[in-house]
Amino acid sequence: MYRLNDETALIQTLDFFTPIVDDPYYFGQITAANALSDVYAMGGKPLLAMNILACPIKTMGPEVFREVIRGGLSKVEEAGALLVGGHSVEDDELKYGLSITGLVHPDRVLLNSGAKPGDRLILTKPLGTGILSTAIKGKLTNPEIEKQITEIMATLNRSPADTITAVRDDGYPVHACTDITGFGLLGHLHEMTVASGVSARLHKDHIPLIQGCEDFINMGIIPEGAYTNRKFCSKFLHNTGEDGDFMEMILVDPQTSGGLLIAAPPESSKLILKKLQNSDYPFPCSDIGEIVEGETGTIILT
Repeated sequence: MYRLNDETALIQTLDFFTPIVDDPYYFGQITAANALSDVYAMGGKPLLAMNILACPIKTMGPEVFREVIRGGLSKVEEAGALLVGGHSVEDDELKYGLSITGLVHPDRVLLNSGAKPGDRLILTKPLGTGILSTAIKGKLTNPEIEKQITEIMATLNRSPADTITAVRDDGYPVHACTDITGFGLLGHLHEMTVASGVSARLHKDHIPLIQGCEDFINMGIIPEGAYTNRKFCSKFLHNTGEDGDFMEMILVDPQTSGGLLIAAPPESSKLILKKLQNSDYPFPCSDIGEIVEGETGTIILT
């Protein structure tokens, strides 16, 4: 973030990756939604976008690249931003992403720090995209599952972000926010608790999951990144349940274009959930736990 004056600050972010779905148009949509998410997580509004495209021109035709960019453009336009250019290079593997510029009032910036004991934790998208994407690559899913996770990943975090803004405009505080991506829910929550000097408690029965995740975990269909995340998270996670609980793997599953994780006082949280439930936002948003006093960075799973 760069503060221009007392009224305006710039948010600058960049993200890109290789395809996680076969359809180039949906790949473009997912990548754009993922890149835009950082601006929403900071309480900002996207303003400008620039494409980043790596093209394997020896193995793919130009129609593939056009579809990727067309998908990305559709989400930039949905966000109310402008696509103002970009850059492409030849590469051995297709890669796509965007650099996003957003605007925010300096006094209205949301960070992943500032969470306070007593805050509720709200999650705005179900978990499991990493596991199910791995299953798709292994040709183990049906078209219905592919359609479901594509819709989840391609959905902007705009509606939850607008709801946070509306709640704050009504005088209700929101203390911290982050988006859930490659470090999984546990990794990003740990960052929040460390930055805030607090601990957290999660209620696993309240955490929304994409249908089918447990079955694939039991089959061993787990992305490599989840194992890396679990190794790191094992240092600060205290699970009061059974050993081998499949929820531990869900919580470290690396997400692509995941939901927002919001820390806010109980009254603010209730209002956020109520507004989202009464909106056309397509996914269940849940109160999944609370911020508590305790050893900094510790997460208790009950």
